[in-house]
Amino acid sequence: MSGDIDERILSGQSWTEFCRTIEQAGNILMREQAPATVFDRGEGIRYLSRLTRAFLESSIEYSNPDFPALRQLAHETVKIGADNPDNVYLSATVAGDRDYRIRGQRGSIFYFSIGSKANRYAIDGTMASTGELKGEDLILGADGAVEIIASATPKPGNWLPLAADSTLLVVRQSYLDRATEKPGSYTIECIGAPKAPPPLDAAALDEALRKAAMGVMGTAFIFAQWTELFMTRPNELPDWGQEMFQKAGGDPEIFYLHGYWQLAPDEAWVIETRVPDCPYWNFQINNWWLESLDYRFHKIWVNKHTARLNPDGSVTLVIAARDPGFGNWIDTAGHDRGAALLRWVGASEHPLPTAKVVKIP
Repeated sequence: MSGDIDERILSGQSWTEFCRTIEQAGNILMREQAPATVFDRGEGIRYLSRLTRAFLESSIEYSNPDFPALRQLAHETVKIGADNPDNVYLSATVAGDRDYRIRGQRGSIFYFSIGSKANRYAIDGTMASTGELKGEDLILGADGAVEIIASATPKPGNWLPLAADSTLLVVRQSYLDRATEKPGSYTIECIGAPKAPPPLDAAALDEALRKAAMGVMGTAFIFAQWTELFMTRPNELPDWGQEMFQKAGGDPEIFYLHGYWQLAPDEAWVIETRVPDCPYWNFQINNWWLESLDYRFHKIWVNKHTARLNPDGSVTLVIAARDPGFGNWIDTAGHDRGAALLRWVGASEHPLPTAKVVKIP
């Protein structure tokens, strides 16, 4: 077996197969329901390049569960599965048969959760939860210090369960107000790990390249399927059932309402809903590939803190290419179609919005 792996590296076959799989991932660009415009297909190509960059880094540089690091997989220039503009996402590779210590400062950011996952994106596009710990359940030190033990067996204090098939830790931190809140900072160590990682191993590299390529393929495929489902009920925000979103790694505290929109230049998508009693909610729009639009430069989302409510406590969201002068305007940022997501987090109930398309001046 070792000889076979050595030959794959020496001949370049490992790299060739990686490149071929990435090429096959490009088939999502040509799916029958994917928009066949230069703009949307260009965003699709950029999306695949971002996924490739992200999965190469996570699979090759940060894949050893003895030497984990909490790092941002999704951020301003890597966007996956309707990533939340309010979120700081951190993730680390782990193994279910090891114990881990996470240390840091809670910060002042509004929402915190940490979960262990069985990451099967490279296999079947799922990411099952194997343990969850919510911010309100954390025991904090006097100075806001946090220490969490992640393990298969229960531990005193802040304990995050692991399962035999756990492969990933995911930290979600959500802002209400980016201008005033400070995110937490965290480190992770494997308890009892060796002092240093071994030199590069041919078999590990071969497997890492395979996982990276299949991660790109699986991720691109599953979220294209989601968008195609949402397209069956355009300009609505229905409840599709929560199981599919939880299987893909969703936070159990979140109730997800996904939708698809398509508008002419003189049209607006107007969404109205009651707002339930909840610590946090937000709404955002995404492109066809389920990437959040560029929130660095465009107002493509709104949350509990930033939204202007109606006198009766409801909220009106207006998605359009230009500000129509009423409601909470969401800028389409040069797009004429895409996906959308409303999140109710820790809500006492889950109202379903009403939606309509109207003409604007």
